[in-house]
This record gives sequence, C-alpha cells and structure tokens, in this order.
Amino acid sequence: MNVKTATSEKVSSFADTILDQGSDISSKLDMLRQVKFPPNAQKTLRQFSLAEVAEFVGVSQSYLKKLHLQGKGVEPTTTSTGRRYYTASQIDELRALLDRVPRRQAHEKLQVIAVVNFKGGSGKTTTSAHLAQYLALRGFRTLAVDLDPQASLTALYGIQPELDNKPSFYESLRYDENRKSIVDIIQPTNFPNLDVVPANLELQEYEYETPIAMQRKDSSAGKLFYTRIGQALEEVDDRYDVVVVDCPPQLGYLTLTALTAATSVLITVHPQMLDIMSMSQFLLMLGDILKSVEQVGVNVSLDWFRYLITRYEPTDIPQQQMVGFMQSMFAQQMMKNHMVKSTAVSDAGLTKQSLYEVEKSQFTASTYDRARESMDAVNAEVVDLMNAAWGRRNG
Repeated sequence: MNVKTATSEKVSSFADTILDQGSDISSKLDMLRQVKFPPNAQKTLRQFSLAEVAEFVGVSQSYLKKLHLQGKGVEPTTTSTGRRYYTASQIDELRALLDRVPRRQAHEKLQVIAVVNFKGGSGKTTTSAHLAQYLALRGFRTLAVDLDPQASLTALYGIQPELDNKPSFYESLRYDENRKSIVDIIQPTNFPNLDVVPANLELQEYEYETPIAMQRKDSSAGKLFYTRIGQALEEVDDRYDVVVVDCPPQLGYLTLTALTAATSVLITVHPQMLDIMSMSQFLLMLGDILKSVEQVGVNVSLDWFRYLITRYEPTDIPQQQMVGFMQSMFAQQMMKNHMVKSTAVSDAGLTKQSLYEVEKSQFTASTYDRARESMDAVNAEVVDLMNAAWGRRNG
C-alpha cells in the first residue's frame, strides 16, 4: 500500500509541476510579445526595399524608379540616401496599377497545398509559414491553415492560443451540433492577402472523436470524415487563390482529411539517413491508408506532389549523398531548389518572425541574403507549379 501511495503522490506532484511550468512559460512569452509588438501586442510588418518590391511585382527596379519619378503610383518612403521603401499594401497598389494581379480566374480551381511529414524537425512549419507569406506578397489571396495541435504556425502569426482564445479548425470539423463555419474561425494576419486558421490543443479531439463517429450507425459524417476539410474550404472558395495547410507530424485523421482535400502535396525531407528511413515508413503507411480511402469512393487526385529538401547543408558530404540517393530514385518528384539551413531562419524564429518580417540589418548581410535566396527560389518554384496546374504560362 505504501508503494502505491508514494507512486500516486509522485505522479500528482509531476502533473502539478508541469502545469505550473507551462503556465509560467506562457506568461513569459506573453510579456515578450507585449514588449516586441507594442502598443497592443499585435504584429506589424516592416517596409520592403525597391529590389524586393520589383521581385514581388515582377518588374525591373528601374521601371519602378521611373514610375516614382513620373509621379505615378504610390509614394514610397525615401531615405536621405535616396533608397525607396514600400509597405506591403503599397506593393498591392503597384500591382493593381500595372495590371499584374495574379488572382485565379473563375475556371481555375482553388489550390490546396498540404505540407506533410510525420517526423518532427523536418522544417514543415517553417516551409508552410514562409510559403504562405511569399504567396501573399506575390499578390495571391492566401489562407494558411494550422492543423497541428502544437500550434507552431499559429504562434508565428502572433497568436498565443492559450491566452488569445481564438477558435481552431476543430470548430469546423467537430461532429456535434456546435460545429461552426470556417468563416467564423479565420483570422487576419499582419500581411495583406494572408489570413490564418489557428490551431490549439482542441484539434487533438478530432483524432479521438473520428473513430467513435465512424462506429456510430447513425453517423454518415463519421464515415465520410475525409471530406470535412474540403467541405469547410468550399465555404470560402471564392475568397482565396491558394490554401497552405501545415499538417501535424503524424499520420492521423487530421493529416488524412487534409490530404483528401489537397490539390498538391509538399513532403519535407531532412537529408539524413534516419529521416529518410522514417520517410519510407511514412510513405508505405500513407499509401496503404489512401488505398483504403479510394476503395470507399474517394479519389485522391493531385495536380502535383514534390519532395522538398529542407535544412540542407551543401558542404555536408553525407547530406549530398542522401540528396543524390533521392534524386536517383524519383527525380521527377524532387523540387529543383533546396531549403538551406541558416541561422537567419532560426534567429528570426526567436522573436516569432519569418525571413519576410525581420529587418535585414539584424543579420550579417551575406547570411540573410543566402537564406532569402534559397527561400525565394523554393517558393517561386511552387508558384510555377501552381501556374502550371492552372494552365498558365510561367515567366
């Protein structure tokens, strides 16, 4: 009896301890947010250089300078040295002025890009966050969906789930009468053209409730769980050009539901032996499950899927070998560009920011430029794949 009592007391003490520590961490993070984003703890967005604006709009820098000198378009902030800086909203104004708005046409379907891997640390959330922001800066109406109960993507957009009391996608996926429209869940971000569907721990309930709903004789919804995200997105189909879904690092019902709604899939891969071994198991399991889904009448039809090498260190010989190994097996499905490992990305993350949010001056110029060049190349390749799916000519 004494042994059991001691064990019980030890478990209780551990539970209390981690609850207290979790609360302390949350409070400290909120204090940092108040300091970093005054006066209302809401994220703002920096201005963008002439070179960045030219890239996002798709014209030359000299052309933008000419427009400014002619008094056409928007009035940028000009420094004492003559450098021009534009807000994200001004980038949109320029794009509209030049008739270069890339919104999809009525005959072009909503693009839903699921970013997946069931192993943590593959760069999935970093990829999702930067892709969504890049697409918004390029003028696409973008919705970022955080399906991970850990809510890392949500945190990057300045939302602290346990304090801000924002509803998650679970509210649109649940099986009871309290189900809400996705319209009531979508939140704006500090980027024009970009909204987010936040995540929180409640999303995990979907993993528990789905198998129960599938067993109920009166629940057709449970048996058709894999259509729920697609049906939710149909409600906002006319509001967006592209949806980027950050899937949880596990092959559960949330990931499967996202994959059946997806028009394309990006599988992030860290090029190390253990990660590739893990990925092989992921692909085998995923293939078996999708076969089962197809047998009940759901056809998972993708415009494209690609493997994206993330956290890549070009000077690392074993990593080079792993990339070569993958390219030798499925060159057609490999992204041509890789996401390089960079301290700029991790350092920006310390303040819940992305490369598109931080000021270049905070880093060594070469470090920042190398990271941005890699990030932009990957994201631009995704835009090319989207345009090809729509039947548009690239370039």
